[in-house]
Amino acid sequence: MPVFEYRAVGPNGAIMQGKLDAEGRGDALRIVEERGLKPLKLTEKNAAPAKAAARSTAGEGSGSGLKLPPALAGLKLGAKKVNHAALEDFTRSLASLLAANVPLSRALTILYKESSNPAASVKWKELHDFVVDGVPLAEAMSRSPDVFPRVYIAMVEAGEAGGFLDVVLEPVDDFQAREKELRAKVIAALMYPAVLLFLAVAVVIFLLVFFIPRFQTLFEGFDAALPALTQIIVATSNFVRHYGIFLAVGVAAAIYFGRAWLRQDSSRRLWENFLLKTPVIGPLMAQIAMARFCRMLGTLLGAGVSLITALDVGRRSLGYQTLVDLVANATERVKKGEPLAASLADSRALFGGSTLEMISVAEESGRLDQELVRLAGVTEVTLDRQLKTAVSLAEPIMLFVIAGFIGLIFIGMVIPIFTIQDYIK
Repeated sequence: MPVFEYRAVGPNGAIMQGKLDAEGRGDALRIVEERGLKPLKLTEKNAAPAKAAARSTAGEGSGSGLKLPPALAGLKLGAKKVNHAALEDFTRSLASLLAANVPLSRALTILYKESSNPAASVKWKELHDFVVDGVPLAEAMSRSPDVFPRVYIAMVEAGEAGGFLDVVLEPVDDFQAREKELRAKVIAALMYPAVLLFLAVAVVIFLLVFFIPRFQTLFEGFDAALPALTQIIVATSNFVRHYGIFLAVGVAAAIYFGRAWLRQDSSRRLWENFLLKTPVIGPLMAQIAMARFCRMLGTLLGAGVSLITALDVGRRSLGYQTLVDLVANATERVKKGEPLAASLADSRALFGGSTLEMISVAEESGRLDQELVRLAGVTEVTLDRQLKTAVSLAEPIMLFVIAGFIGLIFIGMVIPIFTIQDYIK
């Protein structure tokens, strides 16, 4: 069984350290928390020699005799990005330190000195320097958008404004983990169709560029008119071979300018409204948006953030422009005293009647935060099932389309061969 070393904050605020046996990292964290401690750092003891060897290699590989600092040596080995595990440790540790009444600047000092990830250590040091200079933590995080997601920054900003940063940080990590899990499910569901589509395009291009020209030289030796299907295939092959590079540049330019167009709020709104009305894609997109909204809002409310502040945070952190508009309108109506369920009723594409009814009952019973999180979980389970169903239907359809394209090309090139002997006679 692996052995883990931990550093944690005790009930009296003292820093404690020790070792424990656990089946995995999650089990080790649970054991530490059951002991009444708030974990700051948790490392597997067996991984230490490998890390030490990596540092030694980085320090000795320069040949000049100069030893690099551990953080810079690690960066030289390629650790250029702060991964999710490092951000998870940072969030949990910062929440524990702040809950133990450790000042923010000192907490950041402890974190960047104790971090085993070189890139994370550099990033936490930057945060510390900004905070010491008087920059709010949320603003300092916003200067590193590649590390801190928008919803993360928005939650931290709400916690700073309300004076309960330590309380807000605790559920942030759970929210991020759920978001990552949902995103992974969507990507996994779309991976196989995407691979099939790529292979189909690659096979068709290969046939048009390399296969068909071999038959074309054979047909040129006979003074006969080719069938219409064969002529279309040969003409397509000639076009791809002579103008394929321009076609590829055109597609790349269309993608580039399309992404630039979608960066505008009005353009993104039009595109999302179109997708919401599209069969199959629309309902899946609506459920992803609703699940994210419910989990974000429920997480903030559970952390003690007021409803209006939580809606304002969500408006600035959600990725769907259509949902941003809806939340903005709902925020204004809630400020006027209207219930949340009634404020969200303007968009039936995102919130069905049963969902609004459950939100309304939860508001009346004072369990809105728990109900929103529960709704998010139920929606994610349903979404996972629907994604699997959609993929299971898409696979045979795509295979049929691929076989149809290849079969059509094969038939178009084989038909003239059967008529060659007629022209020979």
